Order: sequence, then structure tokens, then C-alpha cells
Amino acid sequence: MNRLMVSPSPHDENYTKTSTIMLNVIIALLPALCAGVYFFGFRALALTAVCIVSCVVSEFLCRRVMKREQTVCDLSAVVTGLLLAMNLPVTLPFWMAVIGSFTAIVIVKQLFGGLGQNFANPAITARIVLMVSFPSAMTDWVKPLWYKETADAVSSATPLASAGTPDAPALLDLFLGNTGGCLGETCALALLAGGLFLAARKIISLAAPAAFIGSLFILSWIAGDAPVYQILAGGVFIGAFFMATDYATTPISTKGKIVFGLGCGIITFVIRHFGSYPEGVSFSILLMNVLTPYIEQLTRTKVLGAKEAVKNEG
Repeated sequence: MNRLMVSPSPHDENYTKTSTIMLNVIIALLPALCAGVYFFGFRALALTAVCIVSCVVSEFLCRRVMKREQTVCDLSAVVTGLLLAMNLPVTLPFWMAVIGSFTAIVIVKQLFGGLGQNFANPAITARIVLMVSFPSAMTDWVKPLWYKETADAVSSATPLASAGTPDAPALLDLFLGNTGGCLGETCALALLAGGLFLAARKIISLAAPAAFIGSLFILSWIAGDAPVYQILAGGVFIGAFFMATDYATTPISTKGKIVFGLGCGIITFVIRHFGSYPEGVSFSILLMNVLTPYIEQLTRTKVLGAKEAVKNEG
């Protein structure tokens, strides 16, 4: 006789493990990393290794000091280190990258409870901290390797800083990554391929990236700011596909994702068009991370037939 087995939920064990999700993100970022090494040399690979190792070591030591179960095997620290490296100039001193890794893992992630409890994207927050702390080093852009070896790198302005000038790169160069900038954000083609890979694997939804890129494109077109140039330059693609889709710091519902993406696009446009700082992706995502709980509350699905609890007064 078959027995009716009763057990606590969840009953469907066909779920995706965190390590599997993180592994897919790592695979999706490999084209951008390869492009960074191709254009900026092996120092890009060394900087990436420093960030990843620093993040993993920081998480391991922090979990040990806090006497909590180790989580380095879920690969989330590897993803944080990889994303942080993608958002750094290739010339950044290694010790600064270590500080950024410590900030991302210990301060932003672990002190708030670990993976899933952090209120903001660790890599984005670490980048902003480094930008505020070391502005010269964080804006030391170099042209691709084809000009000179990395040791004798040629300094250059980012595409956004040179927008509208004779020195502005061609759209094809922006799409392929043959321009100055952070080591992992210059090649829009590689980032687009990685983002579509994650969408095909059902790791991310394209709602937030589409809303982010689309709103920035439309607003730039209305303002006469060369919309195609604006979405290809800077960190729009890496921000839209890899940071505006973070599970812990972005809304869950499709409506919420769209609102989140629209907010990122609008804030990015405002900073770029009206502010003195040419880039605004990092700040826009961080600000929308803070607003995520409120977006969730406003866009949550209402249960059919359910009534809100009536507060007893007096």
C-alpha cells in the first residue's frame, strides 16, 4: 500500500541552486573579460584575479570571524569580484582593488547578513566608494593596447567625456570595445551576448534591461544627445544586464522590474545631461536599490478575494 507522505514545503525540489546561477553569470561575463584582456592586455586579467581572490578571501575570513557557515562555495563572492573588476580601470593599483573587494564583501554584503540580505549591489557600491576615495586612479583611462604596451599606456578620456567632440569614438568602436574605459564595460557586443545568454537560460528577465536601455535611449533622443552613442558608451550594458537584474537588490515582480529599469534609465539620463559627471549608471542603480522595497510594496500582486486587515482603534 502506498502511503501519503507529509513533509514541510517546498515539495518541488527541482529548483536552481545558487551556485548554478552564479556559474551561469560567470560564463556570461567571460566574453567581456576576454574582450578586456584583448584590448587592454594581461593586466586586465591580473586585476580581475586580484578582485576575485580578495573577495573570496574576505568572505571566508569574515564568515569565520562571525562564526557562520561558510558560503564561498556558492560562487557569489567570485561573481562579486568579477563584476567589480569589470567596473575598474585597468591601471588601478592592486591594493585599491583589494580595498574595493573588502568593501563589497564585508561591509555591503556580510555585515547585512550575507547573500540575499544586502540592500545594495556590492560591486556597484564598492565602485562608488573607490570613485569617491581615489578619484584620480578611478578615472585613469587608457586607450586599447594597440597604441602601446600597458606599461606605457596612452591616457584617454572615456567615450562619455569626449561625446560631441572630434575625439569621440565611432559607434562601431563602442560596440566592439575598441575604446577607453573600464576593462569590462567597453565591449557592448560581449555584454549583450552575455545578457542574452542569461535570458535564454532563464537566469534573468529582460524586463529591467529593456526598460533601462529603452528609457535612456528615448530621453537621450528627445534631448538630442545621440541616443545610440549614449547607450553604447559607459556602463549601460553591464549595468542593465548584470546589475539591474541582481536577485537580492532588485524587485521580484515583472512590474517592479520595469519600474526599476525605468528609474535607472531616467536617473542615468539626468546625471549625464544635467550633471557635471559624465557617467551615471552606478549612482542610478544604487539609488534604485534603496527604493526597491518601496517598489515591491507598490507593485506586489494582490491575492484575489483577499481583504486587508482592519486595524483596531481604541
